Amino acid sequence: MAEAHQAVGFRPSLTSDGAEVELSAPVLQEIYLSGLRSWKRHLSRFWALVRIFSGRKTMLFSYQRSLPRQPVPSVQDTVRKYLESVRPILSDEDFDWTSVLAQEFLRLQASLLQWYLQLKSWWASNYVSDWWEEFVYLRSRHSLMVNSNYYMMDFLYVTPTPVQAARAGNAVHALLLYRHRLNRQEILPTLLMGMRPLCSAQYEKIFNTTRIPGIQKDHIRHLRDSRHVAVFHRGRFFRVGTHSQSGLLSPRALEQQFQRILDDPSPAFWAGSAFFVSLDSEPAGLTREDPAASLDAYARALLAGRGHDRWFDKSFTLIVFSNGKLGLSVEHSWADCPISGHMWEFTLATECFQLGYSADGHCKGHPDPSLPQPQRLYWHLPEKVRSDSGASSPTKTLSGNIDCHVFPFSHFGKSFIKRCHLSSDSFVQMALQLAHFRDRGQFCLTYESTMTRLFLEGRTETVRSCTREACNFVRAMEDKEKTEPQRRALFRLAVEKHQSLLKAAMSGQGVDRHLFALYIVSQFLHLRSPFLDQVHSEQWQLATSQIPVQQIHLFDVHNYPDYVSSGGGFGPADDHGYGVSYIFMGDDTITFHISSKKSSTKTDSHRLGQHIEDALLDVASLFQEGQRLKPRCGGLQEEDLGHRCGSLPCHTRGSRAPTKSTNF
Repeated sequence: MAEAHQAVGFRPSLTSDGAEVELSAPVLQEIYLSGLRSWKRHLSRFWALVRIFSGRKTMLFSYQRSLPRQPVPSVQDTVRKYLESVRPILSDEDFDWTSVLAQEFLRLQASLLQWYLQLKSWWASNYVSDWWEEFVYLRSRHSLMVNSNYYMMDFLYVTPTPVQAARAGNAVHALLLYRHRLNRQEILPTLLMGMRPLCSAQYEKIFNTTRIPGIQKDHIRHLRDSRHVAVFHRGRFFRVGTHSQSGLLSPRALEQQFQRILDDPSPAFWAGSAFFVSLDSEPAGLTREDPAASLDAYARALLAGRGHDRWFDKSFTLIVFSNGKLGLSVEHSWADCPISGHMWEFTLATECFQLGYSADGHCKGHPDPSLPQPQRLYWHLPEKVRSDSGASSPTKTLSGNIDCHVFPFSHFGKSFIKRCHLSSDSFVQMALQLAHFRDRGQFCLTYESTMTRLFLEGRTETVRSCTREACNFVRAMEDKEKTEPQRRALFRLAVEKHQSLLKAAMSGQGVDRHLFALYIVSQFLHLRSPFLDQVHSEQWQLATSQIPVQQIHLFDVHNYPDYVSSGGGFGPADDHGYGVSYIFMGDDTITFHISSKKSSTKTDSHRLGQHIEDALLDVASLFQEGQRLKPRCGGLQEEDLGHRCGSLPCHTRGSRAPTKSTNF
């Protein structure tokens, strides 16, 4: 997701003003401390298992001790793969120079740096993940808003209730049910293809977690428990308790507390909960009057808001709009998108299908008038801070500069791609290469995030999707002399290459995390490498990510296709680049989230969106005997989309939500 921007921007030896800062700890000491932290985490998980475990029931951390450690690839292989990845985008002269730097690195520095990484891989749980968290995220001095956070959307066509406080009550209750299951390790570990367990370590910090700012480095503070949520509404902060003596408050009781905040007439004041709730005073989501613009505004509100109405340091912020629409803004350092996505799927399914709403749109049950009023929080600020009227100016500028575009592509989806015997992700990635080339007239470094959670404490790796094979396919699509069989053959070669890169990255044989770790060791040793300097000065002008749907059993996508999350998005990694995420909604829709900077004269999110739609249709036509696919019903590319979201009021559609008997 948003990690591409952080990966480009990290500079472990620089402060925010550019002054040099020495990494004073000797590298052996740093490796020792990495291992020590690893063993402490393992010990705490072991005692948690001892306290909770009963019988032979599979639990969240059941497979942790059996997961392999992430291997350190051969440095020769990594350099070879790197040179292969940059060949399509470099001139002959630049490539020759890069090759010279690479050979010099292999001859002079590589073996020493590799030795330290091998040592760390033997001693610590993971040779790269703790450094990735520290140097890419916690030492970054960039604004978290847009640069590091990402967002997740509600149902696209459905809002189960228009009552803001009721939606907040059910959603908060569902989130706390998820936390209860998490604390008891009742969430089942994820199995890749039903067989290979994925690391569950990132789940530990979903709740009760805040990023604490520092001058040169932030740190993550995680509490064992919290019995309140912090709520923001119209410039005011409140503390809302989530439990009584008898246990978790009911959804109706939580609704009552949120309604009290909405009704509070006290004036605004400039300005270690479980999580943060923002009760926005404006509506959001798809509208009949202007469906395209309303979705774009919805994305911007989730990604940046007004700048001052989100707590970007909190692990996540639940945003509830005045018309009952929901969304999440997620801080990236503590975990990656599949973790928060898993929680979000549970939340949407639980609050809509399990908890439900009464006929008048309120939470089911009865209010509790004995509950105390939410506690208004007041801040004691120094006069210098209080009088600094320009403090929010950079935030407003950054928030106003983001250009978001969201559209559901409903001409076809993963079912059509599977009938072509192709990988859905590779299909979209190759279409993105074609779309970007048409948009900019050139190829660029492309960042696709994939996971390395097959290994203990693994996080992510980069798939460099702009390959020689992808470029050959794109050129063929733009060459009128090429026949469809030729284009189709080149497309299959490009897909096969992408699949091989994806599998290598997931199996710990990627390029970028290894080069990153080598660079960090070189910084500790004060050993300058022109090759590594060049690698980490590259710009990712196209950053991409697929949002996975992990718990399809919670949703009935065939009978109720509108009741599926519409995914989420993130900011661009480069000032003149794009951020693109996508989610396969059911079998026949792909929703895209595109971002760029308004200040750039080279990018336009809507223009790229049109190129993506055209590229997908052009690629699909290769497998339809030359016939361009016609759109099926629904989709923002059709004039009658407004009728889909407006034929019934969205909240009325929600009252027809399917009743599920899924066991949580």
